[in-house]
Amino acid sequence: MADAVTHWNDVLLNVVRQVGGFPGPITRGGAMMHGAIYDAVNSIAPSTHRPYLVSVHAAPGASIEAAIAHAAHDTLAVAFPTTKVDLAAERDKAIAALPPGTDISGGKAVGRAAARAMIEARTGDGADDMTPYVSGKEAGDWRPTNSGPAGTPNWPSVKPFGIPAGNAFRPPRPGGYASKPQMLASSEYTAQFNEVKLLGKSNSTKRTSEQTEIAFFWANDLDGTYKPPGQLFDIAKVVSKQKGVDLVDNARLFALAALAMADAAIVAWDAKFETSLDLWRPETAIRLAKDDGNPATSPDEKWEPLSFDPTKGSPTSGKHFSPSFPAYVSGHAALAAAHFAIMRRFFGTDSVTFTATTEDPNLPKTPAVKRTFISFTDAALEDARSRVYLGVHFDWDGKHGFLSGSAVGEFIYDHVLTPIGA
Repeated sequence: MADAVTHWNDVLLNVVRQVGGFPGPITRGGAMMHGAIYDAVNSIAPSTHRPYLVSVHAAPGASIEAAIAHAAHDTLAVAFPTTKVDLAAERDKAIAALPPGTDISGGKAVGRAAARAMIEARTGDGADDMTPYVSGKEAGDWRPTNSGPAGTPNWPSVKPFGIPAGNAFRPPRPGGYASKPQMLASSEYTAQFNEVKLLGKSNSTKRTSEQTEIAFFWANDLDGTYKPPGQLFDIAKVVSKQKGVDLVDNARLFALAALAMADAAIVAWDAKFETSLDLWRPETAIRLAKDDGNPATSPDEKWEPLSFDPTKGSPTSGKHFSPSFPAYVSGHAALAAAHFAIMRRFFGTDSVTFTATTEDPNLPKTPAVKRTFISFTDAALEDARSRVYLGVHFDWDGKHGFLSGSAVGEFIYDHVLTPIGA
């Protein structure tokens, strides 16, 4: 049975399904909501951990559930102003379900104060910067494919939630090469180019059925799904239920995961847009291989990735696409690594077996596709690797996304919402 924290996470995921969009704004909204929920809960329950932004004076007996409902409602309404999900109705329904005699007004005061602190902290944080992006035209430069213009290219300048700066965990350049021509001519690039060309092609005969399943299982790129952050939140709910985590600890777990993913998105977008790399996607690299100066790579002007939008046609005549931002590093890999680092630290072990599901429309819903993992790290690494099978990333995009995301998760756990007296 859901507690108030996981219930409002469900509401958050409904908002994400309805609004869609890119990882940065989604993770920012999740961090705003769960950070405010944590401060509200931490203000009412006996506090053993430091607040995120504020500790609010709470009247004796103030309802935690009412505080959560108001904190969640107020932050979600600001973070996702265009949502058609009736957030007020969700709040009122949660309040109406509380038993008679509950101190609703006391909880409301705490929840609204926690939300107000979060909203004030995020006002002017850079999330609304719409400066246009100008793509490069040289070999190796990212440029728009058939999925539209650059997505949230200014996200590197968004104020982080817990890390010192967006470039604090910037990965090294792929292969350590200082220039694109050196990188494109390297044996490492050649190997990764040929690997994704073979395994990530829409109609590849070398990709196994399990690799195809892995590719779509972790994708959730399309609007209408809970998106990659939502899949990770869903896994947190699965493990939380298995472990019997109570409401107070769930408030901290989900806040840590949300804050880590929000900062991992900033770090990933810093690597994508804020360096001189801005690496092209495999789709562009393979079609334009004649321009890369590498005699060991050969072009295929009709090459398409496995990544597919089934709402735009059939697998043979529909829309194969690459996400609309540079390849290096993988946002999927960074978010998953940050999330699973939090899970590993919170539960005190990496060795947790859990079964996850997906909402990607390219896999059947009946029966639902499920995958079981024996550790958090195994899941994070499979998520990173899945992007090669999907045809939208080179292998080093995932590996360095994993390393940067892991570092973000470790930093957040060590420096945010920490035990009092530690």
